[in-house]
Amino acid sequence: MKILLLNQAFHPDVVATGQHATDLALKLVSTGHQVTVVTSRRAYDDSQKQFAPREIWRGIRIIRLGLLGLGKSSRWRRAADFASFFANCLLRTLLLPRADLVIALTSPPLISALGALLVRIKGGKFVFWVMDLNPDEAIAAGWIRADSQIGRLLSAILNFSLRHSDRLIALDRFMAQRLVAKGVPERKIVVIPPWSQDETVVRDPLGREAFRREHRLDGKFVVMYSGNHSPCHPLDTVLDAAYRLGERADIAFCFVGGGSEFRKVRDFARARNLQNIRCIPYQPLDKLSASLSAADLHLVVMGDPFVGIVHPCKVYNIRQLCIPFLYIGPEPSHVTELAPAACFRHGDVDAVVGFLSSSATHPIPASPPANGEFSQQALLTRMVEAIHSTACEKSSPGPIADCHPVGAGKDPVKRSQMSGSPR
Repeated sequence: MKILLLNQAFHPDVVATGQHATDLALKLVSTGHQVTVVTSRRAYDDSQKQFAPREIWRGIRIIRLGLLGLGKSSRWRRAADFASFFANCLLRTLLLPRADLVIALTSPPLISALGALLVRIKGGKFVFWVMDLNPDEAIAAGWIRADSQIGRLLSAILNFSLRHSDRLIALDRFMAQRLVAKGVPERKIVVIPPWSQDETVVRDPLGREAFRREHRLDGKFVVMYSGNHSPCHPLDTVLDAAYRLGERADIAFCFVGGGSEFRKVRDFARARNLQNIRCIPYQPLDKLSASLSAADLHLVVMGDPFVGIVHPCKVYNIRQLCIPFLYIGPEPSHVTELAPAACFRHGDVDAVVGFLSSSATHPIPASPPANGEFSQQALLTRMVEAIHSTACEKSSPGPIADCHPVGAGKDPVKRSQMSGSPR
């Protein structure tokens, strides 16, 4: 089967959507499919870093396209970068041979509309892998109004993607409920959470010590937020707690990653001359185990309006390493169903400070090992089953080549019950 995958980030980019798209592409190639990926030449979080425009990597044909490269210092720059990539992607994919199946993620926002359009023009099936929901995210963040002209236009584009998708992959039951509320038939939705990076993220005691030495963390209780720093994951409560604990030399706050709010963290620390905050850029995959293992307590944060709109992928690697984590955000959410060490609401700085002070003095026991439910092997297998099931449905004209290659499962995918816990 010829499969086309669309996403702005892909190998060797280190952002989460790029990692998961890469994992899926490798799995599809290993089961006998021909996979072409159309992605960006520029690194997602560093517009100055560029990759080769063409590459055959581990059997995957990668086509990397240019974009303006204005960066993320303002919303208009981000929007211009997204628009330029979308336009280049549209022109390039129209020239590609017909794919039997198109898979689109959500970077840039609404790239799914291009996947739906390609299938409408050329035929085949379309799988929409909903990593986040836009423009719902932009509306919840207050960037645009739902009743504005741009809000209505973007909602119409999303609805086009939803109507013309043959399968939607939602990351949790809350996201699935939002899709159903938009009119998507439940039969089209499969709930499959993003997996932990089992092959690249393992407990690394030696890497932990090296990372802690490099960043002056020896002998400290390390509280870490690792990943995308976004308005969807507001860090104000964490930063206020760090300020309140500024005199505690035994507690350090580590912010690792990037995103539009990364500068805000750095500026907060500089303006207050806080020595207990470290700001460290995204780590390459070969150093990710070391950086994550360096934490004594991880932070998982979700903004109140964003349940079912975004999904905290970082939680699976944290659980894989058996490191406790603190959650700041609304209840209920997918995170609260995973039983973190502690849950707090945004603005409850006193409680967070008290918890961190106590934890630094009386270390939290290691979390129990994950039971494999969210492992890469288990969830990738479910993803491939969902894709095979979609490819073999008979709703679209024309044959689909080799929808069940040798070794692939032939049973229809089992859907998670959207009314209950995905666990």
